[in-house]
Amino acid sequence: MKRLIEHILLAGLLVLMAPAQAERIKDLAGIAGVRSNQLIGYGLVVGLDGTGDQTSQTPFTIQSIRNMLAQFGVVVPANVNPQLKNVAAVVVHASLPPFARTGQTIDITVSSLGNAKSLRGGSLLLTPLKGADGQVYAMAQGSVAVGGLGVSGADGSKISVNVPSAGLIPGGATVEREVPSPFADGGPLTLQLNRADFTTANRIAQVINRSFGEGTAVSHDATAIEVRAPQDPQQRVAFVSIVENLTVDPGAAPARVVINTRTGTVVMGGEVRVMPAAVSHGSLTVTIAERADVSQPAPFSRGETVVTPRSEIEVSEERSPMFLFGPAVTLAQVVEAVNRVGAGPSDLVAILEALREAGALRAELVVI
Repeated sequence: MKRLIEHILLAGLLVLMAPAQAERIKDLAGIAGVRSNQLIGYGLVVGLDGTGDQTSQTPFTIQSIRNMLAQFGVVVPANVNPQLKNVAAVVVHASLPPFARTGQTIDITVSSLGNAKSLRGGSLLLTPLKGADGQVYAMAQGSVAVGGLGVSGADGSKISVNVPSAGLIPGGATVEREVPSPFADGGPLTLQLNRADFTTANRIAQVINRSFGEGTAVSHDATAIEVRAPQDPQQRVAFVSIVENLTVDPGAAPARVVINTRTGTVVMGGEVRVMPAAVSHGSLTVTIAERADVSQPAPFSRGETVVTPRSEIEVSEERSPMFLFGPAVTLAQVVEAVNRVGAGPSDLVAILEALREAGALRAELVVI
């Protein structure tokens, strides 16, 4: 135990002396098994100001109301179909954070399931939230906070700001069941990189071994690094606290160009390189003008007026000199060369695709 404490103190000193440009391990990786869990539930929001479900079109809302009232001893006759406008069927979902304890509260999101126009002013009735295993992990209830606004007129016109059919209840669910975590099992911990990279995984293992001794960490692949950790819970927490604050110089991201065809946005990583290539960028303009020539006969010649259609076609090509990309130019030089010829985002996409086809672009081209 004394040696372990000495290692922890030494690792803490190394954290304070680490260079500022490096990144913390906690920003690059997480611990396997320490994760959030998604919860979902079905419930009713009541108290709406006439903006609830049109029950004639949402039979499941009526069914839910009948089932809820039956639990309180109120029986609605089968031949009675309540037409309510202040109730909406909703789906409730939340994220249960790791290590959440019984009695803690979590935020929940409430979304309309039917045709309710707005959930503003409504209150969610007691709703169980279940996990993927079907078990109830939290109970939700509370007033719905809606950030949107929806107003409609009798003639069908309406104004909508944001989405009023969904809202948030801060702290609206209480945790009723805890999710077992492998963190307290006492075995080795596995660090999982947020982005798979062999260089980063190797460097993380090296940094941990330099701080706690050789063999403490072993990188299995580009994502997972197995770390030997103390079995005692108190020492285990202190050990992880030191490890996640160790700093590492992550491996450089792969050269990649991302093109968003919907917005015309082009993003290039810093490692993008271009092999020697000559590029000429210009535009071809074709103009077609239609006009009519009128032939008028001389007076008293008994001739007829004749209309002759005439088409004028003009072809013009913008003169754009070729510009040369040198070998392995930097990202700044690529941008400067493109700006020099006045190319816009769509033109840049065409240039990059042409460079890729010519084998001169040393980067992955991703179109979204």
